Amino acid sequence: MMENLSIHDPPQPGAQMAGSVPQGLGRSAAPPQPQQLPPQMFTTAAQLLDLTDKKLLVWLRDGRKLTGVLRSWDQFANLVLQSTVERIFATTSEPTEPQPRGLYADQSHGIFLVRGENVLLLGEIDLDKDDDPPPGFEKAEFGVVEKLAKERRAAEKAKEKTKLKKLATLGFEGENLGEILL
Repeated sequence: MMENLSIHDPPQPGAQMAGSVPQGLGRSAAPPQPQQLPPQMFTTAAQLLDLTDKKLLVWLRDGRKLTGVLRSWDQFANLVLQSTVERIFATTSEPTEPQPRGLYADQSHGIFLVRGENVLLLGEIDLDKDDDPPPGFEKAEFGVVEKLAKERRAAEKAKEKTKLKKLATLGFEGENLGEILL
């Protein structure tokens, strides 16, 4: 267990002060033992050790969602996933509806190498719920779902472009939309 001490706390009994001479002639004090850190203190790729050989959901920066078994990783959090499946979603409901509805499809990729900097979210999958379809979504052919998802993204992009143009007429500039002066 780690201790939270401040400068104002009195020294603990038996603790050596920095620069003090140990008690006794000719005997030196045993070197202090390093404290063990709790496992939740690791904020590096070492946290992946507990997830090795487990089924994971990996959400990438480009929006893709992959599931697979983590087989290997390195210090840069590059991941090797086995039995990887990419799942895509196409919503058919309006955004105002409380429960989204739509279609989903899976495409198998086999062994997949994911560069660590592209990982947005990573989590272990509950194997008891893994086979259940997402609530409100029905399984469909990959090509159909991919086409619907692309159409939906194109419509959202056009809507966003219209909104940015309207804001520009009012004097607002979006991020990275200013003119570059050379």
